[in-house]
Formats: sequence, structure tokens, C-alpha cells
Amino acid sequence: MEIYQLRTFVTVAQQGHLTQAAELLHLSQPAVTAQIKALEEEVGMQLFERSAGGVSLTRSGQELLPQAHSILSAARDIINHARQLKGQLSGKARIGVTLTPDTLKIGPWVAGLVERYPLLDIQLRHGVTVDVLNLVRKKELDAGFYLGKNPYVNVATIKLTELPFRIVMPAGWELRLQGGAPKELGKLPWVGISQFSSLSKITAELWRELNISPKKVAECDHLDAILELVASGVGVALAREEDALAWQDAGRLTVLPDVRKLAELQFVYPADRVGDLVLETLLRELLQVWRLPSA
Repeated sequence: MEIYQLRTFVTVAQQGHLTQAAELLHLSQPAVTAQIKALEEEVGMQLFERSAGGVSLTRSGQELLPQAHSILSAARDIINHARQLKGQLSGKARIGVTLTPDTLKIGPWVAGLVERYPLLDIQLRHGVTVDVLNLVRKKELDAGFYLGKNPYVNVATIKLTELPFRIVMPAGWELRLQGGAPKELGKLPWVGISQFSSLSKITAELWRELNISPKKVAECDHLDAILELVASGVGVALAREEDALAWQDAGRLTVLPDVRKLAELQFVYPADRVGDLVLETLLRELLQVWRLPSA
């Protein structure tokens, strides 16, 4: 029995699907199938039941799963202990970033890591939040920042804060809201948000809360570009409160009063990396910068 077979067993059990497990493990589906078959032959029992919708654990598989988790955890502990014995922390940390650096407190966080762990190779990669989350799920990134709710069970999250968003509209458009009722917003055109941006999901949540279904015009996934489109009279949109108020103070647009939407800013990482020395260091330093209690 090999460690890689147990890792495949656990991943297939978590995903319930051979194709998805193969994607996460960076293997072909036949390779995953072969590893599961070899493990079943070695233990002398069937571990999964196959169906058209995927795979599910047999009773025997359910009994063995906790032990497989324990063995993988012990293997990580051995590697971490060896690194500690070897000396200073080293390794690579690929971090997905989104929004603005000051919002994420990237500067003080990375500065502290570089000062205390000079052998740690930190790589920052910018992208829209949905892409960051998906790359963390696939383990193509070691961790990242995500705005919104995490739907994946194999991705762990730490809530850093809640960011406020406000509805912005071209200057003078408030006169088009009859009686100022929020429902009238559904009669105005809105700047469409790319589905690859978590702001799209946050906007959709707000629409459901206001019980509106407005017409979308244009499409954008860049926050500053959205504000520019609103200021130019294209339509209504949701924007970060800090930016929205600044643009209103400059006389470029109007912020709708009394409507405020909060979105969770999360730090996300693969759930099976818990206990990894590099990840634990990233988390510890990040929580100190955000002045949050240790997880």
C-alpha cells in the first residue's frame, strides 16, 4: 500500500466523482481508476460503488476512510518535522490576490514574511476572485483571497472582514426613482458584471433581496471600469463603499442612500493542507496583520 494510493482514495471519496478527483490530483482518469483498483485488490474488498452519477463509498470504504486520513496526516507531520530539523522554513507559496493591495493588506503581510522567512519563495498572482478560488480548489495555487461565500468542501476559509458595497448611479438619476422606492431600481439599466467575478454573485444576491430583475447593459469585471461606466451614464451598478463615496464627493456619480450590501472577504486554501508548515506560517502571519485571533 502506497501513500499516493491513499491520497487518491481520500480525494475520490471527497469528490464522489473520478473525473473531478483526477483533475485535482493532476492525473488521468484511467490512472485514478487503476490506483483505486490496486488498493481494493490489496485490502481484499470493494471500496466504492459505481453509478452513472459518480462513485460512493461502500460500508468498508467508510470504515477505512478515517484511518486513511490519519495516515496522510501523519505523513505530513513527518515532512514538517523534517523541515524543522533541517533549519529555516523554506518552500514555495503561490498566493492568488484580487481587489486592491491595500484592501488585502498585502504589503505588511509579505514584508513580515520576507523579513522573518528569507528562504520562503512567495509568488503573488493577480486574478478575479472566482478564478482564484478555482485555482486553489485545483491546488494550482496554495492559497488566495476570495470575496463571497465559498461553495467547496475541499477548500477551507478564514473570514478576514466584511466589505461594504453601495449602489451607484449616474448623477441626476435619483430623480428617475419615483418616490425613492428601491424596487424602482429594477426599471433602470444596470452595468452587467462578468460571471467570473464574485461581484456578479453579490449583485445577484442584492437583486433577490430587493426583488428586482433589471436589464443588464454592457459587461465588465474591473471595479474602476465599472465606476467609469456609471459616471458616463451607462447604468446603475454595485461598487465598494469607499470608492463609491469618493466618486460621489468628486461629483461624478450618485450613491443611493439607505441600501448597503456586505460581502465576506475570505482567505482560502486547500482543506487537506491543514498542518502544512508553510501554510501554517502564512496563516499565522496573516492573522497577526489583520489582528485576528489564531485559528
